[in-house]
Amino acid sequence: MRIIFAVICLFAVAAFAADSGPVAARDPVKMDEKTEAIVRGALRWLASKQHPNGAWGTTDMEQQHPIAMAGYALMAYQAAGQLPGEGEFGKNVSLGLQYLLDNTSSDGLMGNKNNGQYMYGHGVASIALAELYGQTRSASMKPKLDRIIRVIIGSQNNEGGWRYRPIAYQADISVTVLQVVALRAAKNAGIDVPQKTIDAAVAYVKKCYHAETGGFSYQPGQSPGFARTAAAIYSLQVCGLYDDPMVKAGSKYLFDHQREGRGEWWTYGNFYAAPAQYMQGADVWPRWYEQYKQMLVSKVTTKGDLSWWDPDNVQIDSGRRVGPVYSTSVYTMMLAMPYHYIPLYQR
Repeated sequence: MRIIFAVICLFAVAAFAADSGPVAARDPVKMDEKTEAIVRGALRWLASKQHPNGAWGTTDMEQQHPIAMAGYALMAYQAAGQLPGEGEFGKNVSLGLQYLLDNTSSDGLMGNKNNGQYMYGHGVASIALAELYGQTRSASMKPKLDRIIRVIIGSQNNEGGWRYRPIAYQADISVTVLQVVALRAAKNAGIDVPQKTIDAAVAYVKKCYHAETGGFSYQPGQSPGFARTAAAIYSLQVCGLYDDPMVKAGSKYLFDHQREGRGEWWTYGNFYAAPAQYMQGADVWPRWYEQYKQMLVSKVTTKGDLSWWDPDNVQIDSGRRVGPVYSTSVYTMMLAMPYHYIPLYQR
């Protein structure tokens, strides 16, 4: 059934309060005026950095991964209720969407085939496109989205996972999670996705569980970590395993290892941890949101009506610093989650 949004306006939260799922209905977290202003300013900053062709990228590293950057930026806009042609930033969403469609090859691949890790970008962009299709049912999107999803289905390995290239030969949790979430979003939107593909993926994610700690590892049998655990329980939940014991243990692991999460790959890990803890509901979500909200609000750069996060100034992520478009997109999505606009995050 088509998901019907009434008038989607960036800060019409009260109008949206009519239930967008059980999580939204019982969520005690409310957006305060200061956070709303930061989110609005961040969306304006992202709009100011969008290229005429619809892409984003301000640093060499970001420009090497334009498909991923477009996917992250589009997720930020969707988290704030912006759809193609609707709302204050509808034009930017339309441009970003068209950029991804224009850069989809005839076989459904997105990204630079010479980049050894381009299934990351393909996965992120697939999630953004599947969510946009689910909310718009755009007839012009469906043929390409079908091909994009076929790439994911066709490159699943015999363990149920995915690796850097669309070849069924190896798997790891980071690449696998993105493909799992994209498949789930596509299936929710009405795209044909075999249930056996999702079931096999869930089985692979569970193989990465580390029973002694409650965390998840990069590959089965390895040591667990914060980002890996966040990614794993996020993917399990979007596949419907909200109350699975592994998910509950993983959620606790994230709280117990927050210092690790803040020391390395903070942005990457919290892209997964925020929706994962959000879907855990009112007993978990308020504690998690308040902690990272305070950190992000204290680190934001504001100039006029623009807000953004510069990785060199934030100094909360000692992992691979891609650039301000990446950071600003992910942090905006995280701060905007109390709006409850992204259907994929609703239980």
